[in-house]
Amino acid sequence: MKCNMGKTDKVVRIVVGVVIAVLGIAFKSWWGLLAVLPLGTAAAGWCCLYVPFKISTAKKETVAKKA
Repeated sequence: MKCNMGKTDKVVRIVVGVVIAVLGIAFKSWWGLLAVLPLGTAAAGWCCLYVPFKISTAKKETVAKKA
């Protein structure tokens, strides 16, 4: 599994995940569990939806180090 997410992409996903989690807690809704998706992909550094479209926001040096 090659890293296909750059630093900015990870930060955006973390922020979105935290916002979703906080809103889920504030509204006492199970929809807050959706925060697991952006937080999980940010932690892994890999997004399965990028693969079929051959998208990579990672720098080439980062991809080489993770491989």
